[in-house]
Amino acid sequence: QLQSKILILTICAAGIGGTFQYGYNISIINAPTSYIQTFMNETWLERTGVPLESNVILLLWSFTVSAYPLGGLTGAVVAGPMAIMLGRKMSLLLNNVFVIIAAGLSGFSRMAKSFEMIMLSRFFTGVNAGVSMNIQPMYLAESAPKKLRGAVALTSASFTALGLVLGQVVGLRELLGGEESWPFLLASNVVPALIQLTALPWFPESPRYLLIDRGDKESCISALQKLRGNSDLSAELEEMLAEQAAVKGQRAKNPWELFQNPALRWQLMSIVVLSSAMQLCGNDSMYFYAAYVFQEAGIPQDKIPYVVIGTGSCELITSVTCNMIIDYAGRRPLLLGGYIFMAGWAIVFMVALSQQTQISWMPYLSMACIFAYILSFGIGPAGVTGVLPTEVFDQMSRPAAYMICGSLLWFNLFLVGTAFPFIVKSLAHFCYVPFLVVCICTALYVGFFLPETKGKSFLEISEEFKKRNFKAHTHAVFYKGPEEIKSTML
Repeated sequence: QLQSKILILTICAAGIGGTFQYGYNISIINAPTSYIQTFMNETWLERTGVPLESNVILLLWSFTVSAYPLGGLTGAVVAGPMAIMLGRKMSLLLNNVFVIIAAGLSGFSRMAKSFEMIMLSRFFTGVNAGVSMNIQPMYLAESAPKKLRGAVALTSASFTALGLVLGQVVGLRELLGGEESWPFLLASNVVPALIQLTALPWFPESPRYLLIDRGDKESCISALQKLRGNSDLSAELEEMLAEQAAVKGQRAKNPWELFQNPALRWQLMSIVVLSSAMQLCGNDSMYFYAAYVFQEAGIPQDKIPYVVIGTGSCELITSVTCNMIIDYAGRRPLLLGGYIFMAGWAIVFMVALSQQTQISWMPYLSMACIFAYILSFGIGPAGVTGVLPTEVFDQMSRPAAYMICGSLLWFNLFLVGTAFPFIVKSLAHFCYVPFLVVCICTALYVGFFLPETKGKSFLEISEEFKKRNFKAHTHAVFYKGPEEIKSTML
């Protein structure tokens, strides 16, 4: 049983400084919002003798908040080259440097009387999250045995959700969310980084990376022995050698080469659709609404932070559940179910919001909708989306695929964060219509075009997509119809 212990510990060591940080840093910024805005105003007053106008404070605040996704975008772009040149494990370790810089900046921002340091620190935190969101699922899925691959790569989503919840807890007034302690709250993300720096070096690098990228068979075998113990490695090694032979003589691809390659058309379309949908489906906006809806439901103002922790825990519970069932249920049913349910709940939610003032029990319905929506998101889209790029691309395209995926994810996070307040203003109760459309379109795409990848080797998955990519070519000679129709699908 030692080897499964090593695999579990590897997952924890990678997760705590990896996607855990993404969730944690998204949620710790919510608690000290008003204190940081006051701090901005006071520092400006001290510097210039003139207080800031409220809309300028709001602008500065939105800069601070959007520095995070911009950092994430930067991180997603550098993650590809890092994973190829430094390896998966080394990249995760080096990635902690960004968090340590960020913690230093935000921790000393009040002493230095500079709110610009907070903005800069959010940017560096974002870079860290961008790198880990791309490299951690890649590292874990490459290290896991085939039958556990989905579950192991999915732990990334569980660590994100765990980070969210812990961030909400640490941000409570009783802990670090008070007026005096917010610099410590923002700098607390240094703790997971230090844990990872002490733990991860003891665990092996991704065996696939060692064999296929480095061509180092001995290290690969010793890494496999560490991860699998003394179980028979010949079948797994054979599979890896077959994959090595399939990509022989190729070098790691760049993102733009993926777009030019007709053999990767459907894989690329699938991850573009799914990673865009993951942010555009409105799950993060539910958190935005949570406080307002809970207030309407008559929950006292000072108790709301505790109920919001409930919403975070929802995501945690479902992503752990999803972990347990993904390798039985498969990827498609979870994605399909998740998006169909979200579409359903979005409709109910909009009806409930519009009747909020007329019918006395409506606020409770909209409260239930928030939980249901987050649960539906957690059971499929939240985790499966991150696993797919590892499964549908080969070793040489994988880092580039994650760069595309990550860039889309962060760009859309930025887009939704910036646009949502305006959507609410213009559409009022029907602000979920755009999200509803996204959910329905994604469900259709998954239903019609995404093959199941459960329990297949990376080569088998490549073969399945090859059939799809070149199926169009065989018909195209006689009949030009489906080509045009296909393009309007999106």
